[in-house]
Amino acid sequence: MSRLISSSTRVVALLGDPVSHSLSPIIQNAAFTAAGVDGVYVTLRCDRERLPALMEVIAHGGGCGNVTLPHKERAAAVVKLPSEAVRRTGACNTFWGERGQTRGDNTDVEGFRRALERFLGRSPRERRVLVLGAGGAARAVLLALIDEGVREITLYNRTVDRARAVSRRIGGERVRVAHPVEELNGGQFDLVVNATRLGLEPGDPLPLELSCLERVGAVLDLIYGDSETPFVRAAREFGVPAADGGEMLVQQGAASFERWWGREAPVDVMRAALEARRRP
Repeated sequence: MSRLISSSTRVVALLGDPVSHSLSPIIQNAAFTAAGVDGVYVTLRCDRERLPALMEVIAHGGGCGNVTLPHKERAAAVVKLPSEAVRRTGACNTFWGERGQTRGDNTDVEGFRRALERFLGRSPRERRVLVLGAGGAARAVLLALIDEGVREITLYNRTVDRARAVSRRIGGERVRVAHPVEELNGGQFDLVVNATRLGLEPGDPLPLELSCLERVGAVLDLIYGDSETPFVRAAREFGVPAADGGEMLVQQGAASFERWWGREAPVDVMRAALEARRRP
C-alpha cells in the first residue's frame, strides 16, 4: 500500500554517481512503511562538486541520507560532527542534521561486521583475510576486521600508494600491502573480500583470479545486483562458499535507519524486500 507524502514527510536521499543501480530505496521504503515513520527514500545522482551543498541543504532542511561511490571520502570532510568510525576511516556514508550541525557516521563498518558474522556463522577472529580495494568500502572493512581481532590482513589495490596510505591510516603494521599482484600467488586466506567497484558494470574484469591463490576459505563480494555477481560465481565454481553484498546492504541500511529515526530497524522486513526484488 502506498504512503501519503506530505509537507511533513522527511526526505532521505542517496547521493552518489552512479545511483541508478541501488536497491537501497527498495529496502528503506519498506522499512519506513513497516516502522510507521513519515519518510521517503530517493536517489540523487551528483558529482563531487555538488555533494557538499546537497548534504548541507538536505540535513539542514530536516532530511538525511546516505552517500555512496565515489563520494564517501569527500562526505567525511563535509560533516561537522563525525562519528569515531568516520574519523578513523576518513569515509562517511550516512548523514543527518542535529542542532544546526551536520552529523555523519560510517555504518558500512557495522554493516560489514554484522553481514560477515551472518555469512561465516561466527567471528572472523584469528582469520587470515585478503581485502581487495582501497576506497571507502575497503576502509570500513579494514576497521571492522581490526576491531574483530583478525590474525592477519593483506591489502591489495591496483594503485599501491593509495593502498599504503589506507594501511597507514587504519591498520599500521597489522595490514600488509601486497604489490605487485604476483605477491599474492600461492597465498592462503580464510577469507577474500572484494571491496572494489569491479563487478558493478557489465563486462568488468574480476577483481582477482582466484586460481592464483593456493587456498581460499570463503569469498565475500561487496558488490550486489539483481543476480549473482561474476566474482561470487567464479568462487562457487572453485567450490568456495561465497556471498555478495546484499546482506551488507541490508545491515548498513539498518544501522543508518537507527541513526536517522532513533529506533530499532525492521531488519527482517528490509531483507525480505531485497529478496523479493532479486527473486527470479
